[in-house]
Amino acid sequence: MAVLAVNAGSSSLKFSCYPLAAGVVQASVLNGNIQGLEPQGQPTLSWQFAGEAHQQALNLPDGSAAERFAGALAVLQRLLGVLPGLPALTAVAHRVVHGGREHRASVVVTPAVLDALGQLNPLAPLHQPHNLAGIRAFAAAFPQLPQVACFDTAFHATLGPLETTFAIPHELTTEGVVRYGFHGLSYQFVMATLLAHTPRAQGRVLMAHLGNGASLCAAQGGKSVSTSMGFSALDGLMMGTRSGSLDAGVLLYLLAQGWDTAKVQRLLYSQSGLLGVSGVSADMRRLGQVAEGDGAEAQRARFAIDLFTHRVVREAGAMVATLQGLDVLAFSGGIGEHDAGLRTRVAERMGWLGVRLDASANLAATGDAVAAIHAPDSAVEVWVIPTDEGRVAAEEAARCLHPVGQ
Repeated sequence: MAVLAVNAGSSSLKFSCYPLAAGVVQASVLNGNIQGLEPQGQPTLSWQFAGEAHQQALNLPDGSAAERFAGALAVLQRLLGVLPGLPALTAVAHRVVHGGREHRASVVVTPAVLDALGQLNPLAPLHQPHNLAGIRAFAAAFPQLPQVACFDTAFHATLGPLETTFAIPHELTTEGVVRYGFHGLSYQFVMATLLAHTPRAQGRVLMAHLGNGASLCAAQGGKSVSTSMGFSALDGLMMGTRSGSLDAGVLLYLLAQGWDTAKVQRLLYSQSGLLGVSGVSADMRRLGQVAEGDGAEAQRARFAIDLFTHRVVREAGAMVATLQGLDVLAFSGGIGEHDAGLRTRVAERMGWLGVRLDASANLAATGDAVAAIHAPDSAVEVWVIPTDEGRVAAEEAARCLHPVGQ
């Protein structure tokens, strides 16, 4: 048997298949994604199976986002049916951004659960509706399989009230206007991996999930105690197209200038971050290439990279203060796993903590495997951990369906 872990977005569908052996989740045997599902997009299916990579263009009819997603799901069903030796599915595990206050652990989806999660759409407007639409579509396509919702907020359920409470009227706090934290599936994987590799992971750990979405998480005893994202996935670090922390007065100013909610939302989610500052790209790899040149565009690219680094270090200082020191620093996410230069710049800025990198080990760490990149004399262990949110989702589904002791 196997669990299919999926992540449904506005224009893409990521999927991985994880076999079960005696109820224990094994390494994925199938990984893939379908991109270009937005209206007028050019849909493409990519997958890896049995050591081979494949890609093909899809001919999906024009229509609504839901219709195109349904077409993509039909393609996935056909693929699952023809791959030789693929284990039969026992469940579908869905990454869901927001669980709110009620859902602090993964859960088998029921109509009541879907209704409750739908109430959280305003808290994550660019993610939650698509996650839930994905659950509904998979439930219709695989009616015999349980659908399990796995929440990015759940890992941060251990945050205390000093971390979660805003300095706003108590009535709003009780309504749920609090800090939740996100990227929890990634942090859960990174934390478990660190605990399996070093005893120091039981101490003071700072995890950096750096990608198009970026955040930090401070953990102690393997539990989240502080994180940079808050009420929404906009808070904290500068990201690919998201602003990160922003003075609320800026929003009041824009509203006073006649901006409506939709325009503000586009600014904060889609037009800011690396893209907004550089005016070039949200992709750190592209910015690195442009930054090597001359002229105004190269200067803006360099500044965007510098600002991203500064925001990571600035927020890391707050995390370290919360932890009262640091034992382990871990990099993950697309940028964290693959950008040795970014890791070097962050480590140098954190040198006051005794962070020292092994330059050769850092360059050799390409995100393909867990790697220790600290120098022998470093006071802080530094690791690169390729994250696997899908595996965590599959493990959560297995736990929900086959609890230990039952």
